[in-house]
Amino acid sequence: METQIVLNHGSEIYGRRNHNVGVAMWHLQWCTKYRYNMFRQDKLKISCEVAVKECCLRHNIKIIALNVQPNHVHLVAELPRGMTDIKALQLLKGFTSFLLFRLVPDIRKRYPKGHLWSPGSFSATVGYAELSTVLEYIKNQ
Repeated sequence: METQIVLNHGSEIYGRRNHNVGVAMWHLQWCTKYRYNMFRQDKLKISCEVAVKECCLRHNIKIIALNVQPNHVHLVAELPRGMTDIKALQLLKGFTSFLLFRLVPDIRKRYPKGHLWSPGSFSATVGYAELSTVLEYIKNQ
């Protein structure tokens, strides 16, 4: 099965607000607890993608690229004004875990205490100069 990446890289370069212009793009990555390959099956992978997209929709996080691997998730996203990478990861990990345990109750067999994601994560800012490099990295995972 080929890795599917969602790209929403549009024509607008910078977000405009009342008295300022700018963009906050982040490369975020988080892993399943114990690095179990939970998203090897298409059903689980698609459920994870749906959960990430729903969380982003609810919190105004604009997805630029999304790649769900068997044991981790890569996301390049534009965060709304004032949202930190830490807050975005809290929202994403918490909501996706909550939703996945309800969409796919069998996950609880692997994680009886209800902790789907490992406590760690990765985040780095991405500028327009680096965007194509990061997108290529995510695509070739």
